[in-house]
Amino acid sequence: MIETLISSKTRIKLLLKFFLNSNTTSYLRGLESEFGESSNAIRVELNKLEEAGMLSAEVKGNKKMFKANTKHPLFKEIHNILLKHLGLDRIIENVVKRLGDVNKVYLVGDFAKGLDSQIIDLIFVGDIDKSYLLSLVDKAEDLIQRKVRYLIYQDSELSEDELIEMNPERLLLWAKNG
Repeated sequence: MIETLISSKTRIKLLLKFFLNSNTTSYLRGLESEFGESSNAIRVELNKLEEAGMLSAEVKGNKKMFKANTKHPLFKEIHNILLKHLGLDRIIENVVKRLGDVNKVYLVGDFAKGLDSQIIDLIFVGDIDKSYLLSLVDKAEDLIQRKVRYLIYQDSELSEDELIEMNPERLLLWAKNG
């Protein structure tokens, strides 16, 4: 659906890369190998996004590192549009509300790195009704036309440090008190 609004596939990939997880940074040659596209096409889109103030850039050594500008007035809206495009907003709505005592939900894997994928990887932390989760995930998969893979941890099983070590690229999607 987003393809009807944004005709450049490269721009969509860049928005997913930088706006899903605002901590993501990358440089031109890294994006070239990741996307499998010409550096010129990527450079043109990076320059447009930087000129619009949506990306910020910093030179580190001989590399110009790009990152989402979280202070841009449209940052949150673009982030939310991408979550809706991927169907993550529906997963959260349909799963977390009726799942038990959920404390946190993290997005990990390819999407947390800003890469499009047919598989959405989630980590649930809390006291989860596993059989109910399975039925809800089945419904969510039909709704969003993507597979959902998940791990469940009790609060006592996973410290924040262990989570960071296992999944340095992660995105907190939902928290009980936040």
